[in-house]
Amino acid sequence: DPRKPDCWSNIHPPGLLRIPRAPGAPVPGVPDHLHSHCAGEHSHLSFIDFCYLTVVTPKLLENLVVEDRTISFTGCIMQFFFACIFVVTETFMLAVMAYDRFVAVCNPLLYMVAMSQKLCSLLVAASYSWSIVCSLTFIYFLLTLSFCGTNFINNFVCEHAAIVAVSCSDPSNSQKILFAFATFNEISSLVIVLTSYVFIFVTVMKMPSTGGRYKAFSTCASHLTAITIFHGTILFLYCVPNNKSSQIMVKVASVFYTVVIPMLNPLIYSLRNKDVKETVMKLINTQLFCHKM
Repeated sequence: DPRKPDCWSNIHPPGLLRIPRAPGAPVPGVPDHLHSHCAGEHSHLSFIDFCYLTVVTPKLLENLVVEDRTISFTGCIMQFFFACIFVVTETFMLAVMAYDRFVAVCNPLLYMVAMSQKLCSLLVAASYSWSIVCSLTFIYFLLTLSFCGTNFINNFVCEHAAIVAVSCSDPSNSQKILFAFATFNEISSLVIVLTSYVFIFVTVMKMPSTGGRYKAFSTCASHLTAITIFHGTILFLYCVPNNKSSQIMVKVASVFYTVVIPMLNPLIYSLRNKDVKETVMKLINTQLFCHKM
């Protein structure tokens, strides 16, 4: 069947394991019990990162140690299917976390009502459900394409652009669908995040205590930094022109997303811990002392 080749070959650069994102800290000024309703969102983020690692890393590590770098058509499609689910889910999970922080900072007395257990469960379930809908839609239009013979995927993972690039038929419909869904997902999640943080910023600036403002900004900084890096990389990946000169840039951005960001996330969240800060400072001072000697 010319539509389903026997095997494809992946070109894999070296990579590292995707490290699950560490849990964020509670919002200042809000009692610990107020965070019990949506505390599971951090567990979901770690679960999503772990699943993404399970989908992408095994084949990547296999290709680093064996000469046969082939992947079946079914395997490639399934890898893209599950990777898409976890990326879209994380996109909206970060938006849910931003909204949760907005309610906790701007309406702390109404937090128990506004962020009930039922609402938190609904938001998490909606994130997973929508990601599955998106992934199934992408797969449906990918399966309408024809693929002739053995093809070479010019990337280390089976992502949409690399798959449609080796198609023998016109992939314009599949690309339009992906663009429409990706645009909706990115804009809607960013609107939630930006709106939440605008209100958080205004509320924090009204605090009379300088120490309170510093503590509030310090608490939100880790989450906001993770969001900036995550969305910044996605925007770069899907906004660069689709031509030969941009393929290297896309590969670099893909490596950054799957290697650098997982390495930075634990550091971003851990540096908020006082003990970790002191340990890092001691290491820096020790290195500086050694260089002076």
